[in-house]
Amino acid sequence: MSAAKPLTQVQPFLDPDTETWSYVVYDHPGGTAAVVDPVLDFDPASGHTNTAGAKRLVEFIHAEKLSVEWILETHAHADHLSAAPFIRKQLGGKIAIGDKIREVQKIFREVFNLEKQFLVDGSQFDHLFHDGDVFNVGELEARVIYVPGHTPADMAWMIGDALFVGDTLFMPDVGSARCDFPGGDAASLYRSVQKLLELPEDVRMFMCHDYPPEGGRGHRCETTVGEQKRNNIHLHQGVSEAGFVAMRTKRDATLPMPRLIIPSIQVNIRAGRMPPPEDNGVVYLKVPINHL
Repeated sequence: MSAAKPLTQVQPFLDPDTETWSYVVYDHPGGTAAVVDPVLDFDPASGHTNTAGAKRLVEFIHAEKLSVEWILETHAHADHLSAAPFIRKQLGGKIAIGDKIREVQKIFREVFNLEKQFLVDGSQFDHLFHDGDVFNVGELEARVIYVPGHTPADMAWMIGDALFVGDTLFMPDVGSARCDFPGGDAASLYRSVQKLLELPEDVRMFMCHDYPPEGGRGHRCETTVGEQKRNNIHLHQGVSEAGFVAMRTKRDATLPMPRLIIPSIQVNIRAGRMPPPEDNGVVYLKVPINHL
């Protein structure tokens, strides 16, 4: 009789400023962990960063005596700066993202007219995963699922029995991610979600964000494939691709740009690193005027 597969242990952490969920995913206390989508605190008014939020993850990992193997980014986020370099410095591990990050780097190298030394080959990251790749987090088997639409480079991480969907689906009463950023595509998102909804209904699904409806529940991070299939307000069973694209396109036209998109993208396409300092020793982030 074969041994039962270990259940995935998941500890969520909410960043209330950006309504982002980060996760420590591990096989067992004292075992091996991956960190998913860690957040660096950033004050756009002053330009100051701090690591208070990321330190909560570090403290939990120390308390559980975990060894960090991977720091996984679902995509180059447009709403928060990544704390991946801080996590790696404190705990080790490899910073990884999907191989299509190269496409996003090409887009935003032009948008921000980045320095000539900025490479669009993904080399800023320690590892680039491809669709269908299989890897391990300790005793847990993990699989990479390519889910473009929100951006051309989104990946979902299936780690054991837990699925980390990034910006594809939100909680069922919130719906789906926007698709109007450069390189985004609503039809691609629809097809990506169909791949996720073909997974067994009892698969646990963990969100990258939650935006609770006004006057309702508090923040939540976990649902199931089955619940999404039955109840997602944008992508429940029976919604056609054409219907979704029409809805998503109309809705996206009404949405403001994320508050931190300009600093976030410049940092996150560099695997969470800041641009190189200028000749006065100061690091600057650019603001393109009337361009985005």
